[in-house]
Amino acid sequence: MSVFIKTTLKKQSLPNINFKKIKDEILGKDYELSLLICSDKLAQNLNKKYRKKSYIPNTLSFPYGQDSGEIILNVSQAKREAKLFKHNFKQHLIFLFIHSLLHLKGMTHGYKMEKEERRYLAKFYKSVTE
Repeated sequence: MSVFIKTTLKKQSLPNINFKKIKDEILGKDYELSLLICSDKLAQNLNKKYRKKSYIPNTLSFPYGQDSGEIILNVSQAKREAKLFKHNFKQHLIFLFIHSLLHLKGMTHGYKMEKEERRYLAKFYKSVTE
């Protein structure tokens, strides 16, 4: 199965990232993933509607079943916060995507998840951007 990618952005260009390669490594090739790339307004509206939270999220993860799910990636928020994480924009998008995939895998925030994020970020940052 693959990654279905949809974007609501008109002007903003995205760095070249092989989302499918990262997804296949973390969730497996049989996992069906929908990835929505958007900006603040839509991400905040989805956060309010589905999570009853009013803040602007950088990413949202929605598991639909054992082998399917959806990620909403807010590139506007990611661009603003990249420096806080000592990442460039491309690296931060990869980090957020990995973070969301780990949530879909069932992980919750904490040391174990952070360790996995660092491991995958080190592994994929160069290989998926070359």
